[in-house]
Amino acid sequence: MAQQALATKICHFNAMQSAIIIRQLKIWAHVGVLKWERELGQWFELDLWLYYDLSSAVLTDQIEHTINYADVINTIRKLSELINCNTIEYFSEQIFEVLEAKFGIFPMELELKKCDAPIPAFNGVVSVKRSRNQFKSPE
Repeated sequence: MAQQALATKICHFNAMQSAIIIRQLKIWAHVGVLKWERELGQWFELDLWLYYDLSSAVLTDQIEHTINYADVINTIRKLSELINCNTIEYFSEQIFEVLEAKFGIFPMELELKKCDAPIPAFNGVVSVKRSRNQFKSPE
């Protein structure tokens, strides 16, 4: 009995090791501390990790057993068309919120990059990296 419970925990842990990863999603949004950033908008780039149990999908080949990444991308694009805020921190929170509302609660991570931060003599990228609903390994 104890071995069966352990096997179930290990199986669950291994299933949750799976992730759908979306990288370099380019999105235009009206986000920034400066007024012109919120008025004109600018490019952002998103990397997203959706930790989801894919064990049924790999066996059945049925889209309803996974998360449709096209729906995820369209959901984020729709949000980016509507949002108008000051910080990428807030924008990242709204991404988590819309994904949870549409697809449910599961572990996620993202890195949201502001491609051209308006900082004099700075040519790099500014980003926030966040996680939500982190998976806890079985004890």
